[in-house]
Amino acid sequence: MREYGPFLNVPCVHGVSFDGQHIWFAAGDRLLAVAPDSGELVRALEVRAQAGTAFDGRHLYQLADGAIHKLDPATGRVLARIPAPGEALSGMAWAEGYLWIGHYGAGEIYQVDPQTGAVVRTLTSDRFVTGVTWVQGELWHGTQDGSHSELQQLEPQSGRVLRRLELPQGAIVSGLESDGDELFYCGGASTGKIRAVRRSRRP
Repeated sequence: MREYGPFLNVPCVHGVSFDGQHIWFAAGDRLLAVAPDSGELVRALEVRAQAGTAFDGRHLYQLADGAIHKLDPATGRVLARIPAPGEALSGMAWAEGYLWIGHYGAGEIYQVDPQTGAVVRTLTSDRFVTGVTWVQGELWHGTQDGSHSELQQLEPQSGRVLRRLELPQGAIVSGLESDGDELFYCGGASTGKIRAVRRSRRP
């Protein structure tokens, strides 16, 4: 539906989140916010931001340096460092009082206690896992295999694939977040872009 970026001095887009007003994305050494109407950068937090990003309604969460950092979105101050469930983690989302964290190479999504970092449940996908998001009770994740990417809806209990949305060749998905309604915001990795993709309705 729309592309944002590329942005000046942003070589890569990692995790993506949405706080109801701004699209947040991880850019390596900064966490940046974009106004979805204008496409302009409006906020910058000087924090390590290497992978998934999430928002719980009050705080931002960022995967960086082998941990989950709970952040004050007003200042970027790290309020807590929560153990991360492994290495090579990718996407992250907030839903139902838990963090949901993707593991790229293992093709897994972990339901994580945000206080302790303990893994409550593990779901296994049939693809590499990049970004993770929930929308209206649906669990979705991005995939990337070379220049091919798609969005998958998983059954939250079993991990069974319910739907696939194939993206055009070369439209890479790194981070993934929903706007709470019909749009997904998809990080474009080394393209430096964010793409707004329409979510298909159930038949």
